[in-house]
Amino acid sequence: MEIIKTNIEDVLIIKPEILMDSRGYFFESFVQRDFEQKVCKTVFVQENESKSSYGVLRGLHYQLPPFAQAKLVRVIKGRVLDVAVDIRKNSPAFGKYAAVELTAENHLQLFIPRGFAHGFAVLSAEAIFQYKCDNYYSPQNEGAIIWNDETINIDWKILEHDIILSEKDKKHPALANAKIL
Repeated sequence: MEIIKTNIEDVLIIKPEILMDSRGYFFESFVQRDFEQKVCKTVFVQENESKSSYGVLRGLHYQLPPFAQAKLVRVIKGRVLDVAVDIRKNSPAFGKYAAVELTAENHLQLFIPRGFAHGFAVLSAEAIFQYKCDNYYSPQNEGAIIWNDETINIDWKILEHDIILSEKDKKHPALANAKIL
């Protein structure tokens, strides 16, 4: 696997080695040993999957300590814009974001360390999104930031009138008012 740095330290794009032949393709989507050598030492304890249609935007979500989560995310079907926002108060990148297009064709993955809010927008007709977490989900410790916070200014690559949000995601506070790490 190849590690590609983003504009924020520790948020990394992981490009697997794809083996192709007349039958199709094969790749190792995760190997603990290689991940620890090239990214960081962690143990993933939960894996989640979602299916969404064009325009669905999920985010920007995070878990507060002691349930903060690092995530390794990828797309199984379709295309998404995946975003990680630095919410570490003492970070030089506080309030900045890294974004990458993840597709079923490019097989890229994004590693999002603890201390980041995460979200994605579906750019294809349908997308199946999968992610590993290094800590268990705790509803009592969830936090979120509104998707269109003007101080973060994320270009979601979708027209605003096409964005589909859950009722919950419509009501999150701006970064300045959010409970953060």
